[in-house]
Amino acid sequence: MAEIANPQTVEPATPKMTAADFRVYNNMAEHMNYFHNNFRATWKILYAACSSGKRPSNMSLRQFISTAEQFCHHLTVHHTIEEQHIFPVLATKMPVFRRELELLTQHKQIHQGLDKFEAYLEKCRSGEQDLRMDELKALMDGFGDVLWQHLDDEVKQLGAENMRKYWTKDEMRRMPM
Repeated sequence: MAEIANPQTVEPATPKMTAADFRVYNNMAEHMNYFHNNFRATWKILYAACSSGKRPSNMSLRQFISTAEQFCHHLTVHHTIEEQHIFPVLATKMPVFRRELELLTQHKQIHQGLDKFEAYLEKCRSGEQDLRMDELKALMDGFGDVLWQHLDDEVKQLGAENMRKYWTKDEMRRMPM
């Protein structure tokens, strides 16, 4: 005879968060989104120029290349800090932040494209190669989808509703961010 599932085994709904609790649990997501929004804004400037075939009117060629190189540098530093200081702490309770799983795999995929992008920019800056917007766009297309997905995924994982599944408020206040 087949057993019927006991409706009493359903987990109770998580209680509603107060505004103060939400601020505590959502703090890392807000901080991360601040940095990610800067990456998004710079990406949009670079990609719009590549798509239109011309730099913004207020940027010289040198400034445009410098902006793109700064994007590469800042993203690399950001990921290095995450991997060395933030993710190891989160990984103690949150499997998604462990080395072999999605968020770090996304970092690797992003940097495969970012390294090519940066090498191309270096050749352009040194004069070894002329900057061609269509080539730069093709390089950006090579890692853009995974970058944008990653920017969203990370913030979602750090959101209040998810964080409170793993951490106490006191633990959240001690997070390295």
